Amino acid sequence: MQYRQLGHSGLLVSEIILGTVPFGGRAEFEKCGAVDVPQARRMFDIAFDAGVNMIDTADLYSHGLAEEVVGKALGDKRNDILLATKGRSPVDQNPNNSGSSRYHLIRACEASLKRLGTDHIDLYQLHNWDGLTPIEETLEALRLLVGSGKIRYFGTSNFTAWQMMKALGKAELHGMLKPITQQIYYTPESREAEYELLPMALDQNIGTLVWGPMGEGLLTGSTRRGHKPPANTRQGSGWPEPYVHDQERALDIIETLAAVGDEHGVSVARTCLAWLKDRPGITSLIVGARTEAHLRDNLAATELKLTEEQSSRIEAVTRRQPLYPYWHRFTAGIDRFDPAEQPFLAEHQKTMDARKDK
Repeated sequence: MQYRQLGHSGLLVSEIILGTVPFGGRAEFEKCGAVDVPQARRMFDIAFDAGVNMIDTADLYSHGLAEEVVGKALGDKRNDILLATKGRSPVDQNPNNSGSSRYHLIRACEASLKRLGTDHIDLYQLHNWDGLTPIEETLEALRLLVGSGKIRYFGTSNFTAWQMMKALGKAELHGMLKPITQQIYYTPESREAEYELLPMALDQNIGTLVWGPMGEGLLTGSTRRGHKPPANTRQGSGWPEPYVHDQERALDIIETLAAVGDEHGVSVARTCLAWLKDRPGITSLIVGARTEAHLRDNLAATELKLTEEQSSRIEAVTRRQPLYPYWHRFTAGIDRFDPAEQPFLAEHQKTMDARKDK
């Protein structure tokens, strides 16, 4: 297990993090799994023995039950690891019990602390952007939570790049604490984050934690061309995510991952994680397993070394077409690319060059 600096903080975090969407199984989250306390305790032991040093959860997962399971399963191991959770999501029909206002965010954090059975959260994340609350109010609430010792650091989740830059800019302008991380969706099938989010993170020294790195079960190997995923999987149970733009393209990607995996004698899931964890700007991948076997297979991705040819093969089949203004830079012969976007533009250049050759 490798450890990477978490943004501009002094924390070091494992390249694989254990996620907890499958914990609890309350209401619609039953489609993701129903890991109970004894199972969670066993998964923690396996993950910690492999070197994982962060657990990620949220008040939204199983509507609070996932946090309760995490707290009970951690027990006296709580202070041996980093604990991350999220707030901002609606908790009931009261319109004030939602968003990133000072009123809701402090209450949500205190409720999470109680469910987790701890006196502090190491990384507290805004689960989504709040378009109504001024970001200054949100940053002030987070400063108060840090000052009171209830949280150590904070980050964001599912923000756009301009929203993150607005938060960073306002924090710098007013001398406030800044977020250290972003949690984003990023997979071989869904590489949109490379256009803005990952260059922003590289430029601003923001840690990037990836949720759903296997496409919420889409890229585990249970979905293959000509075969429907089993009913006991997330993709076979009617779970509404991820949004797939092109199903045939997704199946082509899965077959490429499978072919590379076969060359190593490993699973599609392990191949997917091995390729993704070393992409530019990635700090850690969050994996959520509902069985010990799946967890062990995911953790083994840290030991899988793809060849340069195999990595390039996966990159080529998963590459998105350049969007504006990126394609315009190439057609107009623009120079002086920013180092933060250079790794991604270099791959787009290959697409543009291939078109010229035709």
